[in-house]
Amino acid sequence: MPIFRHWIAALAAGACLVAAGAWAEPAILYDVGGKFDKSFNEAAFYGMEKWKKESGKKYLELEVHKESQREQAVRSLAEKGASPIIVVGFEQAAAVDKVSKEFPKLHFAIVDMVVEGPNVQSVVFKEHEGSFLVGALAAMASKTGKVGFIGGMDIPLIHRFGCGYEQGVRFVRPDAEVFSNMTGSTGAAWHDPARGAELALKQFARGADVVFAAAGGTGVGVYQAAKEHGKLAIGVDINQNYLQPGAMLTSMLKRVDVAVYNVTKDFTPGMLVLGLREGGVDYAVDENNARLLTPEMRKRVEGIKADIIRGKISVADYMADNACRY
Repeated sequence: MPIFRHWIAALAAGACLVAAGAWAEPAILYDVGGKFDKSFNEAAFYGMEKWKKESGKKYLELEVHKESQREQAVRSLAEKGASPIIVVGFEQAAAVDKVSKEFPKLHFAIVDMVVEGPNVQSVVFKEHEGSFLVGALAAMASKTGKVGFIGGMDIPLIHRFGCGYEQGVRFVRPDAEVFSNMTGSTGAAWHDPARGAELALKQFARGADVVFAAAGGTGVGVYQAAKEHGKLAIGVDINQNYLQPGAMLTSMLKRVDVAVYNVTKDFTPGMLVLGLREGGVDYAVDENNARLLTPEMRKRVEGIKADIIRGKISVADYMADNACRY
């Protein structure tokens, strides 16, 4: 009888642990655009795969294809007892806010937005710092002194990319011209390669010879246009240099993979901000663009990077410093 009582007690304790998410599988929810969008969502996938490979454990995953599916998708993962539930993309913030309150014993994380709650971790980035670096490289590489920026959805977060980029360009070439266009005002702006190519061609016609696209899947059209017209493009989020080798000057790395991996490995409620110092943003160098970045360019941009980390160079944040608002 005593053994039976101990078994019942242990079973009850175990049930509490499972309810709290201690033994649960983690989960990830990708936003519209899909897991293999060659950009933001795909970076999150790589982070989960790294955790899976190291831990030998499994995880749950879902993709939403329409905005109306977000809340139910988060709730579905919560009802399965997944924890932490990592939700990708600022547009899913409302869903995380609501469902995390309904399941207070589970852990939730959102990448690219801040949601307050005792069981929520928010991960955001200093996109302006990484964009400053690729802007500096664009200015060094440009032969015309004219460069471009193509954003996805017209929101403050994407203006943060553009603002950091423009500051980097002008740090190297104060007299440079920077053209800027946003793809659209709805979620469709993230996956419209044809529109991306159209905007890139218009900027090329004005003299731009390097264009940075912070536009999700829309950027694929920008890169293709650069390749076909002998121009240079800059990728975003993950290393996209492989998409158009020889035409990709570099990619601005937004290490969503690092964020997702860290959350899965060590969930901590509150806000985590990742910049150059934390390895959350950077620029990409590999065999696809090594010949485009001369030793002199690499040396100079590494010096700029070190100065930003030390605080010697201050990069204004569009979302906090009222910068780049003309």
